[in-house]
Amino acid sequence: MGIKVTWFGHAATMVATPMIKLLIDPFFSGNDKASCSPEEIEADVIAVTHGHADHVGDTVAIAKRTGAMVISNFEIINYFQAQGLENVHPLHIGGGRSFEWGRIKLTQAHHGSALPDGSYGGVAAGLLLSFGGTKIYHAGDTGLFSDMQLIGDENVDLAMLPIGDNFTMGPDDAVKAVKLLDPRYVIPMHYDTFDVIQQDPREFAVMVEKETNAKVQLLEPGENFSLV
Repeated sequence: MGIKVTWFGHAATMVATPMIKLLIDPFFSGNDKASCSPEEIEADVIAVTHGHADHVGDTVAIAKRTGAMVISNFEIINYFQAQGLENVHPLHIGGGRSFEWGRIKLTQAHHGSALPDGSYGGVAAGLLLSFGGTKIYHAGDTGLFSDMQLIGDENVDLAMLPIGDNFTMGPDDAVKAVKLLDPRYVIPMHYDTFDVIQQDPREFAVMVEKETNAKVQLLEPGENFSLV
């Protein structure tokens, strides 16, 4: 199955298969690093890892325009329903759901999850996506945790990991995460959007490819990587 992964900057990502366009953490408005506007985005499903404004982003506007199903934790889904969204599906940590296009499971993440209005956004999560025999792990915002090894036991093909430091893992911890996950490919994310998370992804790539068997795919916002 051909899968195209497009990184739009920050944590915003599109995973496109022959069956679906799945958009993750669509932070476009107010993001100077975003490669396009939310009005240009088409999606069938939107998955949100946690409640912070730079991850909830333009979910409501895109979902209302496209009719996309929105998937997130129970508390965030309640928030979206209050914003007028009806095509939603709640999950929670450790829980997954199989759809005709694939499977999505919420993994743990060590991070906060307050919603843009200050209300409780449940527990932050990562995403483990399965499309046939291909698995993609989008870590969301998280610090390093040893149970990433359990996620790695799922035979992850591609791991998308934050490297910005300050709010999430920095490059050194992200390299340790790669060792625990043992994916085929890595795409760094959640860096350079704000001054406090400036990083050189090339240095991260050198460390990963020196210390692990993974290959790093460095993308500029708007670029994509085809996973076969």
